[in-house]
Amino acid sequence: MVSCNVRVRETDLHILAPVDVAADAENMVWQYRNQLDNYISKNPSFLYSLVPLPQDAMAPPIIREMLLASETAGVGPMAAVAGVISEFVGRKLVSSRNFPEIMVENGGDIFLQRRTDCTIAIFAGPSPLSNKVGIRIPAMKMPLGICTSSATVGHSLSMGQADAVTVLSASTALADATATRLGNEVKKDHSLNDVLELAGQIPGILGVVIIRGEEIGAWGTVELVSC
Repeated sequence: MVSCNVRVRETDLHILAPVDVAADAENMVWQYRNQLDNYISKNPSFLYSLVPLPQDAMAPPIIREMLLASETAGVGPMAAVAGVISEFVGRKLVSSRNFPEIMVENGGDIFLQRRTDCTIAIFAGPSPLSNKVGIRIPAMKMPLGICTSSATVGHSLSMGQADAVTVLSASTALADATATRLGNEVKKDHSLNDVLELAGQIPGILGVVIIRGEEIGAWGTVELVSC
């Protein structure tokens, strides 16, 4: 697998593919970002809303995917932006170049399609568990979205206190939006079990791992491993 990086404004992709796809991927990112920018210029609430917005059958597919993910997770549509770009770029590269394998990572939100089992390490900022816990991803479960939200790492908005909330879903947009929703629910003195119970009520979520300080909780089909 050949590694390349693509940076377009806030989008920062790390891609593993059979060949260098930087040029193709950059064109795709510009295409999808232009669709987002054009839609936001006509619908400013799409950018700022922290709650789901009505579906729009006339919107581009990437917008409709974000609206659906936000409705399912109960957050604003921009909570899905990094994950949806990862998946749309990854799927388009797979279809246009006939690739059997690819990984597209965008600020911790990953679209993964591999033919072998993989292990994803969880970076959890100041937590002593950071980079010491991973999730084994069987090849049979891919393609898969693996997305992480954090209140202590990165610039994304989080209203909770989680060092990392990692979510697995067949939809990378939904994994991203759900990571934000669950991250918002992780409060300092509240049990992680309540948040994990909420995760089980969101359709389309396959598994969740939450790290808060020295605590870790998991729900769903996840195999935790030491890194």
